[in-house]
Amino acid sequence: MSQQVKVWDVPTRLFHWTLVGLFCAMWYCAEQGGEWLQYHIYCGVALASLLVFRLIWGVIGSQTARFASFVRGPKAILRYLRGELPEHEAPGHNPMGGWMVVLMLLALAAQVLTGLFAADVDSYLYDGPLAKHLDSGLAESATGIHKLLFNGLLGLVALHIAAIVVYRVVKKQNLVGPMLTGYKKMAGEKPSLRFAHGALALAALLLSAGGLYFALLR
Repeated sequence: MSQQVKVWDVPTRLFHWTLVGLFCAMWYCAEQGGEWLQYHIYCGVALASLLVFRLIWGVIGSQTARFASFVRGPKAILRYLRGELPEHEAPGHNPMGGWMVVLMLLALAAQVLTGLFAADVDSYLYDGPLAKHLDSGLAESATGIHKLLFNGLLGLVALHIAAIVVYRVVKKQNLVGPMLTGYKKMAGEKPSLRFAHGALALAALLLSAGGLYFALLR
Protein backbone atom coordinates (compact mmCIF):
# COMPACT_ATOMS: atom_id res chain seq x y z
CA MET A 1 0.00 0.00 0.00
CA SER A 2 1.43 3.37 -1.04
CA GLN A 3 1.19 6.51 1.06
CA GLN A 4 1.92 10.19 0.58
CA VAL A 5 5.08 11.18 2.45
CA LYS A 6 6.55 14.65 2.71
CA VAL A 7 10.15 14.43 1.50
CA TRP A 8 11.09 17.94 0.28
CA ASP A 9 10.80 21.14 2.27
CA VAL A 10 9.83 24.51 0.79
CA PRO A 11 13.37 26.00 0.78
CA THR A 12 14.76 23.06 -1.19
CA ARG A 13 11.94 23.22 -3.73
CA LEU A 14 12.25 26.99 -4.12
CA PHE A 15 16.00 26.62 -4.57
CA HIS A 16 15.49 24.04 -7.31
CA TRP A 17 12.98 25.98 -9.38
CA THR A 18 14.65 29.37 -8.86
CA LEU A 19 17.87 27.79 -10.05
CA VAL A 20 16.12 26.54 -13.19
CA GLY A 21 14.68 30.01 -13.84
CA LEU A 22 18.00 31.79 -13.34
CA PHE A 23 19.84 29.30 -15.54
CA CYS A 24 17.37 29.88 -18.38
CA ALA A 25 17.51 33.66 -17.89
CA MET A 26 21.32 33.69 -17.94
CA TRP A 27 21.37 31.59 -21.11
CA TYR A 28 18.90 33.92 -22.83
CA CYS A 29 20.77 37.07 -21.80
CA ALA A 30 24.11 35.65 -22.93
CA GLU A 31 22.65 34.76 -26.32
CA GLN A 32 21.27 38.29 -26.76
CA GLY A 33 24.60 39.93 -25.94
CA GLY A 34 25.07 43.70 -25.80
CA GLU A 35 23.31 45.42 -22.91
CA TRP A 36 21.69 42.11 -21.97
CA LEU A 37 25.04 41.05 -20.54
CA GLN A 38 24.42 43.32 -17.57
CA TYR A 39 21.38 41.23 -16.68
CA HIS A 40 23.44 38.11 -17.31
CA ILE A 41 25.83 39.32 -14.60
CA TYR A 42 23.00 40.10 -12.18
CA CYS A 43 21.56 36.63 -12.69
CA GLY A 44 25.04 35.14 -12.23
CA VAL A 45 25.49 36.83 -8.87
CA ALA A 46 22.00 35.69 -7.83
CA LEU A 47 22.89 32.16 -8.88
CA ALA A 48 26.11 32.34 -6.88
CA SER A 49 24.06 33.35 -3.84
CA LEU A 50 21.77 30.36 -4.37
CA LEU A 51 24.73 27.99 -4.58
CA VAL A 52 26.19 29.32 -1.33
CA PHE A 53 22.74 28.97 0.25
CA ARG A 54 22.52 25.36 -0.95
CA LEU A 55 25.93 24.62 0.54
CA ILE A 56 24.78 25.98 3.89
CA TRP A 57 21.39 24.26 3.67
CA GLY A 58 23.12 21.01 2.80
CA VAL A 59 24.74 21.11 6.24
CA ILE A 60 22.11 22.64 8.54
CA GLY A 61 18.88 22.13 6.60
CA SER A 62 16.16 19.49 6.56
CA GLN A 63 17.17 15.86 6.63
CA THR A 64 16.56 15.10 2.94
CA ALA A 65 18.37 18.31 1.92
CA ARG A 66 21.56 17.46 3.82
CA PHE A 67 24.46 16.11 1.81
CA ALA A 68 25.06 13.48 4.48
CA SER A 69 21.66 11.95 3.70
CA PHE A 70 22.13 11.44 -0.04
CA VAL A 71 25.86 11.41 -0.78
CA ARG A 72 26.35 7.69 -0.30
CA GLY A 73 29.25 5.28 -0.76
CA PRO A 74 29.76 2.36 -3.20
CA LYS A 75 27.89 -0.15 -1.02
CA ALA A 76 24.69 1.92 -1.03
CA ILE A 77 25.00 2.49 -4.78
CA LEU A 78 25.36 -1.25 -5.41
CA ARG A 79 22.39 -2.02 -3.16
CA TYR A 80 20.33 0.53 -5.09
CA LEU A 81 21.35 -0.85 -8.48
CA ARG A 82 20.47 -4.37 -7.31
CA GLY A 83 17.09 -3.21 -6.03
CA GLU A 84 18.06 -4.05 -2.45
CA LEU A 85 17.82 -0.53 -1.00
CA PRO A 86 14.43 0.08 0.67
CA GLU A 87 12.82 3.36 -0.30
CA HIS A 88 12.56 4.49 3.30
CA GLU A 89 16.38 4.43 3.51
CA ALA A 90 16.64 6.90 0.62
CA PRO A 91 13.37 8.87 0.68
CA GLY A 92 14.83 11.91 -1.08
CA HIS A 93 17.58 11.49 -3.65
CA ASN A 94 18.61 7.91 -4.33
CA PRO A 95 22.39 7.22 -4.25
CA MET A 96 22.79 7.73 -8.02
CA GLY A 97 20.67 10.87 -8.01
CA GLY A 98 22.59 12.19 -5.03
CA TRP A 99 25.88 12.09 -6.90
CA MET A 100 24.22 13.72 -9.90
CA VAL A 101 23.19 16.60 -7.62
CA VAL A 102 26.77 16.97 -6.40
CA LEU A 103 28.09 16.93 -9.97
CA MET A 104 25.55 19.54 -11.09
CA LEU A 105 26.35 21.82 -8.16
CA LEU A 106 30.09 21.56 -8.83
CA ALA A 107 29.58 22.28 -12.54
CA LEU A 108 27.39 25.29 -11.76
CA ALA A 109 29.93 26.56 -9.24
CA ALA A 110 32.72 26.30 -11.83
CA GLN A 111 30.54 28.06 -14.39
CA VAL A 112 29.70 30.90 -12.03
CA LEU A 113 33.28 31.25 -10.78
CA THR A 114 34.74 31.59 -14.27
CA GLY A 115 31.96 34.05 -15.14
CA LEU A 116 32.89 36.28 -12.21
CA PHE A 117 36.40 36.64 -13.66
CA ALA A 118 35.37 36.73 -17.34
CA ALA A 119 35.90 39.71 -19.61
CA ASP A 120 33.45 41.07 -22.17
CA VAL A 121 35.80 40.59 -25.12
CA ASP A 122 33.50 42.48 -27.50
CA SER A 123 33.11 45.82 -25.71
CA TYR A 124 34.71 45.39 -22.26
CA LEU A 125 31.67 47.17 -20.86
CA TYR A 126 30.23 44.16 -19.06
CA ASP A 127 33.14 42.37 -17.44
CA GLY A 128 32.53 39.99 -14.57
CA PRO A 129 32.64 41.61 -11.11
CA LEU A 130 36.08 40.13 -10.37
CA ALA A 131 37.65 40.55 -13.82
CA LYS A 132 39.34 43.76 -12.63
CA HIS A 133 41.60 41.65 -10.42
CA LEU A 134 43.12 39.87 -13.45
CA ASP A 135 45.15 41.16 -16.34
CA SER A 136 43.31 41.27 -19.66
CA GLY A 137 44.86 38.04 -20.96
CA LEU A 138 43.79 35.97 -17.98
CA ALA A 139 40.32 37.54 -18.00
CA GLU A 140 39.90 36.62 -21.66
CA SER A 141 41.06 33.07 -20.87
CA ALA A 142 38.42 32.92 -18.13
CA THR A 143 35.86 33.92 -20.78
CA GLY A 144 36.93 31.06 -23.03
CA ILE A 145 36.74 28.55 -20.19
CA HIS A 146 33.36 29.97 -19.16
CA LYS A 147 31.94 29.36 -22.63
CA LEU A 148 33.50 25.89 -22.85
CA LEU A 149 32.16 24.83 -19.47
CA PHE A 150 28.68 25.90 -20.49
CA ASN A 151 28.61 23.24 -23.21
CA GLY A 152 29.49 20.60 -20.63
CA LEU A 153 26.82 21.98 -18.30
CA LEU A 154 24.22 21.68 -21.06
CA GLY A 155 25.24 18.03 -21.40
CA LEU A 156 24.63 17.45 -17.70
CA VAL A 157 21.24 19.17 -17.93
CA ALA A 158 20.31 16.91 -20.86
CA LEU A 159 21.42 13.86 -18.86
CA HIS A 160 19.37 15.02 -15.88
CA ILE A 161 16.25 15.45 -18.01
CA ALA A 162 16.83 12.08 -19.69
CA ALA A 163 17.04 10.40 -16.27
CA ILE A 164 13.73 12.00 -15.26
CA VAL A 165 12.10 10.67 -18.43
CA VAL A 166 13.56 7.16 -17.94
CA TYR A 167 12.31 7.03 -14.34
CA ARG A 168 8.87 8.14 -15.48
CA VAL A 169 8.58 5.75 -18.44
CA VAL A 170 10.51 2.70 -17.27
CA LYS A 171 10.25 2.76 -13.48
CA LYS A 172 6.91 4.56 -13.34
CA GLN A 173 8.34 7.04 -10.83
CA ASN A 174 7.43 10.72 -11.02
CA LEU A 175 10.44 12.76 -9.91
CA VAL A 176 9.04 16.16 -10.91
CA GLY A 177 5.81 16.03 -8.90
CA PRO A 178 7.48 15.69 -5.49
CA MET A 179 9.77 18.63 -6.26
CA LEU A 180 6.63 20.68 -6.91
CA THR A 181 4.42 19.56 -4.03
CA GLY A 182 6.99 18.23 -1.57
CA TYR A 183 5.13 14.90 -1.28
CA LYS A 184 6.08 11.54 -2.73
CA LYS A 185 4.14 8.27 -2.99
CA MET A 186 6.01 5.56 -1.10
CA ALA A 187 5.27 1.92 -0.42
CA GLY A 188 6.31 0.05 2.68
CA GLU A 189 7.73 1.55 5.84
CA LYS A 190 7.19 5.28 6.29
CA PRO A 191 10.45 7.13 7.03
CA SER A 192 10.69 9.45 10.01
CA LEU A 193 12.10 12.68 8.59
CA ARG A 194 13.19 15.88 10.28
CA PHE A 195 12.51 19.27 8.70
CA ALA A 196 14.29 22.49 9.59
CA HIS A 197 12.37 25.70 10.34
CA GLY A 198 11.82 28.10 7.46
CA ALA A 199 13.38 30.94 9.46
CA LEU A 200 16.69 29.08 9.38
CA ALA A 201 16.50 28.92 5.58
CA LEU A 202 15.76 32.65 5.40
CA ALA A 203 18.75 33.41 7.60
CA ALA A 204 20.98 31.22 5.41
CA LEU A 205 19.74 32.96 2.26
CA LEU A 206 20.27 36.44 3.70
CA LEU A 207 23.75 35.46 4.82
CA SER A 208 24.72 34.11 1.39
CA ALA A 209 23.11 36.93 -0.62
CA GLY A 210 24.39 39.68 1.68
CA GLY A 211 27.89 38.27 1.76
CA LEU A 212 28.14 38.04 -2.03
CA TYR A 213 26.62 41.49 -2.51
CA PHE A 214 29.25 43.13 -0.36
CA ALA A 215 32.00 41.00 -1.88
CA LEU A 216 31.07 41.55 -5.52
CA LEU A 217 28.72 44.47 -6.17
CA ARG A 218 29.27 47.19 -3.63
